[in-house]
Amino acid sequence: MADSLFLPLAAKSSNAHSSLFFRNCPSPSRLLPPKSSSLLLHGGEKKISVLGLSLYSRVSLPHRAAPIRALDSDVPHPLHKGSVNFKNRKSYVEWDSLTAKFTGAANLPFLLLQLPQIILNARNLMAGNKTALLAVPWLGMITALLGNLSLLSYFAKKRETEAVVVQTLGVISTFVVISQLAVGEAMPLPQYVATSVVVAAGLILNFLNYYGMLNSTIWQFWEDFITVGGLSVLPQIMWSTFVPYIPNSILPGSIAFVVAVASVTLSHSGKLSEKGPKFIGAISGWTATLLFMWMPVSQMWTNFLNPDNIKGLSAISMLLAMLGNGLLIPRALFIRDLMWFTGSLWATLFYGYGNIVCMYLLKTISLEFFLAATVGLIAWIGMALWRDAAVYRYNSPLRSLKELVFGS
Repeated sequence: MADSLFLPLAAKSSNAHSSLFFRNCPSPSRLLPPKSSSLLLHGGEKKISVLGLSLYSRVSLPHRAAPIRALDSDVPHPLHKGSVNFKNRKSYVEWDSLTAKFTGAANLPFLLLQLPQIILNARNLMAGNKTALLAVPWLGMITALLGNLSLLSYFAKKRETEAVVVQTLGVISTFVVISQLAVGEAMPLPQYVATSVVVAAGLILNFLNYYGMLNSTIWQFWEDFITVGGLSVLPQIMWSTFVPYIPNSILPGSIAFVVAVASVTLSHSGKLSEKGPKFIGAISGWTATLLFMWMPVSQMWTNFLNPDNIKGLSAISMLLAMLGNGLLIPRALFIRDLMWFTGSLWATLFYGYGNIVCMYLLKTISLEFFLAATVGLIAWIGMALWRDAAVYRYNSPLRSLKELVFGS
């Protein structure tokens, strides 16, 4: 979930439509296992050495089976609340390691989606064609940047190395595009300077927090900042999608900003219930995930209003978007992270594959391309569900999905 970066691809001509690049990948923490761990198995307490298991993966087993609930998604190190069949520990750890590699591999399709935009902008700048850069909305870039920074903070707190790398790449690549827009005078200089300060501060603070070198008060201030920012941007983006069919207004964002500031203030004052601070703490990750989930909705709404614009989308780009997000699904399911799973599945089905369906219906791609994408997607999701059930020794993949949503 989630899960983070979208990049509109500036068209070479005014008739081409911008495409979006979606990334969303929240996940819970991975910890180095201790030499031994005491676990409650089948009603009896047994000492199980996990030192040998760390040879397969640096992921400890005890916190892998319980789902990450909405209110607990911001907990730094959620603990395992259920039991794992350790007779099957080898396949369990192997699948754990493999799903982590899938997450790391998702960087490749995402990177392939970023480079064309950066290269095209560079060519236009060198040719003196600054007007072409106006096709890339700088407000959309800042929105994506805020989403990436929110998810980067989510992972840095949880020490999720692969996810930190993915989101850091998203932040840097988006900032490169924003810098190109500023050079091409397609973005106001004051906004660019403010954005640069936020990016620099965000990367430094997340780096320090990842290595445990940051004061907790400073980190709390940063979390409050991204919480207020994310909660303010989300309703404004949703509202703006349907303009001019609804009045153009900043009222949704303004109301959300006031609510966000009030919520953060009440959380620190101790006037909320016990679940209140947990809810506030989870807002930044969930708003970033929902923000990225909204991007496919915006894209499909545009396709619905202007069907001819679908011709400006690249089938390969949509396939890469589907592949990148699809690679995240097995791990999100395996570690029972509902936020990550929701965002990744949504992006895979409604952004990548959804646009492929639209292109096929409008006959801009061949039947063979559509069938290959469809069969590949079904096979991949089916494999993830089957392997997860096999690792946990469940009779049905539906039990994995039930644990994901409702808990074990």
